[in-house]
Parts: sequence; C-alpha cells; structure tokens
Amino acid sequence: MQQFPFRAIVSDMDGTLLNTNHIVGDFTVDTLEKVAKKGIDIVMATGRGYTDVASTLSRMKIKNAAMITSNGAQIHDLQGNRLYSNFLPEDIAFEVMQTKFDTSRICLNSYQNNNWFINKDVPMLHKYHQASGFMYEIVDFSKHHGQDTEKVFFIGKNAEDLAELEQELKMRFGQFTSIVYSTPTCLEVMNKNVSKATTLSHLIEQRDYQLADCIAFGDGMNDMEMLSEVGKGCIMQNADPRLFGELPDHERIGSNSNESVASYIRAIFGIS
Repeated sequence: MQQFPFRAIVSDMDGTLLNTNHIVGDFTVDTLEKVAKKGIDIVMATGRGYTDVASTLSRMKIKNAAMITSNGAQIHDLQGNRLYSNFLPEDIAFEVMQTKFDTSRICLNSYQNNNWFINKDVPMLHKYHQASGFMYEIVDFSKHHGQDTEKVFFIGKNAEDLAELEQELKMRFGQFTSIVYSTPTCLEVMNKNVSKATTLSHLIEQRDYQLADCIAFGDGMNDMEMLSEVGKGCIMQNADPRLFGELPDHERIGSNSNESVASYIRAIFGIS
C-alpha cells in the first residue's frame, strides 16, 4: 500500500484555496479529486457558512469530505448532515448584535441556522458569493434574535475602523466568546473556545489518525491555532502580515492567485 506524508488535507478557503475571483480554479479541482482518490481526507475549514462551502464542493467529484464552517461553529459531511455545532448562547449573541459602532464605516452581520443576516445592503459583498448564490437578508438587529447563532461579524471599510470595536467587544464579551479576525477588515465573534483547531480535533476523534497526520493551509488570524496544531501548517504568501509575525517559523508558500495550495499538494503527494 502506498504511503503518504499526511492522511488529511485541511484548507481555508478565502485567500487560500479560492483564487482572486473567489472561486476554486480548475487546477485545484483536479488536484483535490486526484488526491481524494488516493484515500486522503479533504477538509474545508473556513469562516464561510455551510451553504457556500457545500456549493464549492459540489463542483468536485469527491465522495467524502468534511466542512468546518463559521470558524469552527459547525461541521457537516458531504451529504449535508450536521455532525457538530457550538453556537453562541442566544442572549450573548443578541447582546453582541446591539454593540454600538460607526454604521457609516462598519456593517453588522450574523450567520444563523445557515442563513446570513446583515444590517444594510453592501453590494461589494456579492462578488464573494457569486459561485454559490448565498446571499444576505437585511434585518433590523435591534428587533432580530440570537437563536442558532454560528457567529456575529463586523466588516469595516479598512482595518483601522475595527480597532476600537475590537477592544469594546473583548472588554464586554471576552470571557464568553472567541473573537478573531478572518481578514484584516472582518472581525468575528463565536462562542467561547470555538476555533478551526478545536473543531478539527473533534472531527478526527473518530478517525484512525491524529492532528499530527494533517497538513493545513491558511492565510488569516483565524487559521493560527489550526496551522500551529497540525503536523504541518503552511501560510500563504498573501496572508495577513500579523500571521507571519505569530508563526515566523512556518513555511510560506505561493499566492492563492496562482493556486499554490494545489501546486504544493501535487508536489508532496506525488500527483502529476
């Protein structure tokens, strides 16, 4: 039986597996299909919601894959079965939604029960979900609810817009939640101890391998624990500069614009 260096490939999506058009390129699709046929597990670990990720995987001829979504708040299998969830408590989620911020510079969002809610129309967000068609519903969060909240997140026009809000959220909710940047302009709030790493650990509990048998790829601060705890963590060339500072000894590979994850996978798994 052929031996491979890792049993599972775990990849972030935006800025990592997806190209600059926010879709999975044909070279990457072909690569993942080939490695999956060799019996290597494919795991998507992303801040995106289940609907988005399922649409991406539907493009591929892969029989088995797992989806860690909303930064670890849920796991689904390829058939759409929810294997795990860790939502924000309803009262905490609602309180986070009521946090004051500059509405001219920041928009408020939530993922709840695989739906996306937002406080105002932001057409520039459409491009990120063109492949799946996953789209938001505009709501008044003061009259909304906190049920089944995977995450609450704030998108700023630039990174500086979120600094004061980050401190406010950490002061008020830090002991109850996990607060992390998925990109420099997107600040996300999940339940306490939710991360891609903790959820990946939960996923492989029933498998015959460990975190050390996984290779992972990422570009954001929400990937840091995952990249640290697997057997090998690779950082994208286009990553958040803060991630380089936190993980200075991790290998850096090419950019998502060049489908560098796929190229790296082909090299280490011997795929032509």
